[in-house]
Amino acid sequence: MLPCVGLLKVCPMRVLIVHAHHEPLSFNGAMTREATAALRAAGSEVIVSDLYAMQFDPVSDRRNFVTVKEPSRLRQQIEETHASEHNGFTPALQAEMDKLAWCDTLILQFPLWWFGMPAILKGWIDRVFAVGRAYGNRRWFDVGVFVGKRALCSVTVGGLEHVYSDQGINGPIGSILFPINHGILGFTGFTVVEPFVVYGPTRISDEERISHLRRYRELVVGLNSAPVIAGPKTADYDENLVLKAAPRSTRGLGPT
Repeated sequence: MLPCVGLLKVCPMRVLIVHAHHEPLSFNGAMTREATAALRAAGSEVIVSDLYAMQFDPVSDRRNFVTVKEPSRLRQQIEETHASEHNGFTPALQAEMDKLAWCDTLILQFPLWWFGMPAILKGWIDRVFAVGRAYGNRRWFDVGVFVGKRALCSVTVGGLEHVYSDQGINGPIGSILFPINHGILGFTGFTVVEPFVVYGPTRISDEERISHLRRYRELVVGLNSAPVIAGPKTADYDENLVLKAAPRSTRGLGPT
């Protein structure tokens, strides 16, 4: 990889964009095209998994595997562990796992549906983030499998920004995206970049949409220096994964 250049620390990266929108002419489509062009122009390598175009199957069950550990019942994590140890994932699923292992930066591009990811993207997570490949054996957060990699949620939201605030009826967007940023990306070891959110793309002007694309272009080429969401440090937690009590100071208490 080439060294970082410029004040914004623009570094060539290996980027996987997982795109989850069924309409190529959507604003999500424009964002993925903008990011791909900007990254490649900056010297980065980019792979796009366009889930709808791939007709990706989101259902996670025995169709994930070409191996069988327990034929009498399906225990998903047992089968994932066995498949991880014996190259037992289907070729289509293994290809996505290989992309995830290859990249140093992951971008999830999706519209917010029912306060979460579209089912096809959640299914991609369910199937690709398998035990033995994305987590397991107490590998999580700052000792997770993907430590050293960065991840970004790039999201469009139907409502306007004030609706997703502390005073808005839907609550803060950070709280809505917490299960993804903390429970999936952070949990598996990614350094999680603060999300890029476009509010109400169908309700704003062409000039505003162009402005958002310009901001997004600037963000993606500088992802190595973009602000991140702080995650937990496993050393701060006890064997039960509960935050350790801070040592009590005795300074100034006098004799007891």
